[in-house]
Amino acid sequence: MSNEFDFSGKTALITGASSGIGLATARWLEARGIARLVLADIDAEALAAQEFACATDRLAGDVSTETFWADAASTMGPIDLAVLSAGIAPGGTALTDTDFAVWRRCMAVNVDGVFLSLRAAMGAMPRGGSVVVMSSVSGIKPYPGTAAYATSKAAVVQLMRVAAGEGARQAIRVNAVAPGPVDTPIWDKADITGALHGDGDARAAMMTELAKGTMLRRVPESAEIAGTVGFLLSDMAANMTGMVLLTDGGATLRV
Repeated sequence: MSNEFDFSGKTALITGASSGIGLATARWLEARGIARLVLADIDAEALAAQEFACATDRLAGDVSTETFWADAASTMGPIDLAVLSAGIAPGGTALTDTDFAVWRRCMAVNVDGVFLSLRAAMGAMPRGGSVVVMSSVSGIKPYPGTAAYATSKAAVVQLMRVAAGEGARQAIRVNAVAPGPVDTPIWDKADITGALHGDGDARAAMMTELAKGTMLRRVPESAEIAGTVGFLLSDMAANMTGMVLLTDGGATLRV
C-alpha cells in the first residue's frame, strides 16, 4: 500500500509562510518528505529566520501585488502543491464605523492576494496538483465587528469553487480550510476584540474567551490545522475538489 502522506519529489508553494498556519504547514510537509518548499511572506526577516532540511526558496514581498508574482515566476518554477494562507485580520469595529481604507486593505490582501496567488500557482502546475486556500469560520457564520474580514473570507470560498471547476480540466484540485479561532501570532497583530497587545496574561485570557465560543471549548494550535491542510493536499483527498473543510471546534453549532 502506498503512503498517502509521502510528499517526496514534490514542490510546494506556501504563502504567509513565516508564522502561524503557513509555517506549521511547511513543517508538516517537511516531516513528510517534501522535496522543495517555495515560501512567500511579506516579513522578509521572519521568513529568512526559518531553516528547513529540504531545498527552500524564499520570496519576500506583498502577495497582493502583480509585480511580486511577476518577479517570483522564475524562482518558483513548476510546483505540485500550494497552500495560500497569507492574510490579515483588521480590528473589530461595527460596519458603520469601519474605515474604507481598512476595508480596501483587507480586500487587497485577503481577496486580491488569493486571486493572484491562485493564478500564479495554478499556472505553475503542468502536471496537475492540489491547492488549499485559507478561509475562516467567519466567512460562513456572521460575527459582529468582522464586516471586512468575514466578507473577504466568504469571497475566498467562492473564488476557490470557481478555481476548482476550472482546474479540474488540468487535474488540479482546489479546496479550502475554514478554521475557527486558532492560536496563531495573528492575535498579537489584530485588535479584533480590543483586548490583546503583548501581555501574556491577556493573551491567555483571550484564548480562554475564544474557546468559549466553540462546542469543544478549546482553541487549537497551528499544527492541528496544518494536518487538516495536509490531508487535502494528499492523495487521501484525491476525490475532493471545490470543498470547504470546516475545522471550528463546533463554533458554527453555537447560536
